[in-house]
Amino acid sequence: MKHRPERASALIIEELGKIILKEVEIPDTLVTITGVEVTKDLSQATVKISVYPSEKTAETMKMLGKRQGYFQHLLFEKINIKPMPRILFKADAGPEQAARVEKSLMENE
Repeated sequence: MKHRPERASALIIEELGKIILKEVEIPDTLVTITGVEVTKDLSQATVKISVYPSEKTAETMKMLGKRQGYFQHLLFEKINIKPMPRILFKADAGPEQAARVEKSLMENE
């Protein structure tokens, strides 16, 4: 049972990615799930979201937050996890930070 959170995380990434692709429409914006952290008791899943361009992050996170219950309902219909973890969306600035570091390294060469 110790691998259950990891399996739940993989299922959530796969199915929620499909749901977001179909349900979220923000023009000229790419929304990507960069990871999911599920608690050991499966009570909560923190979904890390990367948004490109980063200027649309606040708008995208606001929209995801408003539709969080709807996404949770759709996810519950797709995968059979008991208990279904409560989904929380969190902006992931990792890819953006990596791009800034790479750009500054290129400038210093």
